[in-house]
Amino acid sequence: MENQRTAAAVDEPGARTRGRGRRPADEVRGDVLRAVGEVLLSEGIADLTFERAARLAGVSKTTLYKWWPSKGALALDGYFHAVQETLAFPDTGDIRADLLEQLHAFVRLMTTTPGGRVLTELIGESQTDKELAAAYRSLYSAERRALAGQRLRRAQEQGQLRDDVDMQVVVDQLWGAVYHRLLIPDEPVTEAFADALVNNLLNGIANRPEADAFGPDTHAP
Repeated sequence: MENQRTAAAVDEPGARTRGRGRRPADEVRGDVLRAVGEVLLSEGIADLTFERAARLAGVSKTTLYKWWPSKGALALDGYFHAVQETLAFPDTGDIRADLLEQLHAFVRLMTTTPGGRVLTELIGESQTDKELAAAYRSLYSAERRALAGQRLRRAQEQGQLRDDVDMQVVVDQLWGAVYHRLLIPDEPVTEAFADALVNNLLNGIANRPEADAFGPDTHAP
């Protein structure tokens, strides 16, 4: 029976076997996050368990519980690391092109992989799981907002965006709209939707009198 259990652990795709000696903590943690991320983006969260994550990463469940207090916290950490590279913010010097590229990547991840379902499930669970809610804010939400804000502020410093614009509000206007459609799916999340978000934001939506187009200094006293 013991041999059968060992064989089952090794036969699962991605399973790791532990060699002799203690591995560095960073290596162990990295193996766990990679294993969890692969499961989430290929299958979703339903069949993720501490037992399976431990088996795939070649560690003990005790080790996992030291770092992650719940399945949700483990899934969130694995998800963040799995999508980190995909959702990186490009910096070509053209803020419109970079926003479109990042939002398109986000839309594809949310709509063509289980990633969208995983994220919405984690957001839902965080409403009743205080530890997961705290982890979501500190690990995922805060990190993603910071990266977006940094890219927007660089564009601001380069003169592509106005100095008086609050970049955190811009983050809410762009990505918040995508999250809204993911959580309340009355309308589809598409790349065309992302294009409209960026174009409406950067071009503005208000009709302006012709005189206003030249700025307030041209107004008569």
